[in-house]
Amino acid sequence: MTSFLIALALLVGGYFIYGTLVDRIIGTKASTPMPANTRNDGIDFIPMAPWRVFLIQFLNIAGLGPIFGAIMGIMFGPAAFLWIVLGTIFAGAVHDFLSGVISIRMGGASLPEIVGKELGNGIKQVMRGFSVILLILVGAVFVLTPADLLSAMTPSWLDRTVWIAIIFGYYMLATLLPIDKLIGNLYPVFGFALLFMAVGLLRYLLFGGVDIPVDFSEGLANRFAGDTDSHPVFPMMFVSIACGAISGFHATQSPMMARCLTNEKLARPIFYGAMVTEGIVALIWAAAAIAFTGSYEQLGEYMAAHGNSAGALVNEISITWLGTAGGILALLGVVAAPVSTGDTALRSARLIVADFLDISQKSIAKRLAVCLPIFAATFVIMFIDFNVLWRYFAWSNQTLAVFTLWAVTVYLARHRKAYIVSLCPALFMTAVSISYLLFARNPEGFGLPLSIAVGCGIIVATVFLFLFMRWKKRFASLQHQTHYD
Repeated sequence: MTSFLIALALLVGGYFIYGTLVDRIIGTKASTPMPANTRNDGIDFIPMAPWRVFLIQFLNIAGLGPIFGAIMGIMFGPAAFLWIVLGTIFAGAVHDFLSGVISIRMGGASLPEIVGKELGNGIKQVMRGFSVILLILVGAVFVLTPADLLSAMTPSWLDRTVWIAIIFGYYMLATLLPIDKLIGNLYPVFGFALLFMAVGLLRYLLFGGVDIPVDFSEGLANRFAGDTDSHPVFPMMFVSIACGAISGFHATQSPMMARCLTNEKLARPIFYGAMVTEGIVALIWAAAAIAFTGSYEQLGEYMAAHGNSAGALVNEISITWLGTAGGILALLGVVAAPVSTGDTALRSARLIVADFLDISQKSIAKRLAVCLPIFAATFVIMFIDFNVLWRYFAWSNQTLAVFTLWAVTVYLARHRKAYIVSLCPALFMTAVSISYLLFARNPEGFGLPLSIAVGCGIIVATVFLFLFMRWKKRFASLQHQTHYD
């Protein structure tokens, strides 16, 4: 219990201490022109109340990552607690916050436009395709998962197929309608359910007389039950726990909310704050999983007995600890998380494509023209095996974070700001992403030995550092020459 309380306190403290430091580095100003006002179109650029923007951002980024990902991640042992805390404070929240602020200063630009401006036009073209593919993957994954959860909670005639149709129909509406209509009105309800779930579980963990066997007595050794050789802590845990620590998907969502903020000084509570809140949710579920089953070994046995599906454990914890009524509401929160992420994923895909093709989104006909191929691609991808989809999503998600962090680092360096806050996580996530791709087995990886995979990951990160430092030296020289002239 002590380890859990310390981790919880560090997350909260990280928002106030490190979040304030990063805010001072980027220098948010109340006088910054806001895209919600300068480009108000009544569709995507709309001034909204800060509490609404926070709930939308929180629900956008939450998904099932801080729930299912945290449960899968804690199977690796106590290292998961450290990654949730340190990853959230020093990587994920920095990533979300700075990408949101940069988007504001670029007039609400989408992620590929931000990355392209900082890393070059060629990277921008790659990012456009890469981002849209990732967002379509998110949309497909987060149709299937809530459909499975809902079909298990409802009468037999409301089967998986019916729920897929209902959820996909909702996604289409949420993608097309003005953001303050369907999303702006439903998210407070979804947010209440998700926050109720987290608060209810936290209350039970603190006052329910349960033991949280984090067990740091054996250090950070891998506790993964079964084949530990194929599940090393590095890099596998750092990909399993994505949304609860750092997720590239979040940087596709921050620009969407940057178009609705009315004051740049709100960026820290909205972007940094939403990520810390998600980290807390991940910490709660990681603790709940290990406390409910009793040990890492028993958690592994439980997961193996249920086909390695976290859904069964989520259901049992919710009903057992919160009672029938509370459990149902908690499960609705679990359902709301992926639904509220899937709809805005497809909406973000529309915005990226529209920015790329320079198509105004004021007309419903033009929005529909952009959306139809996106909807069709999402529908086709849903027929791919879910486990394969999730593995591709996990790697591409963290790889997107790598691009974003390097773009943020270049932005900070160009503006003579302390780029170290994004450079360190950029280097680390580069090593993680490359190591995972080379180590993971088919279909998404190359299946190389761990030592080779990690060595290559470190080498690539070092090369990126060298290229960055060389660019910085040339940039400084050019600036000095320009100033002299």
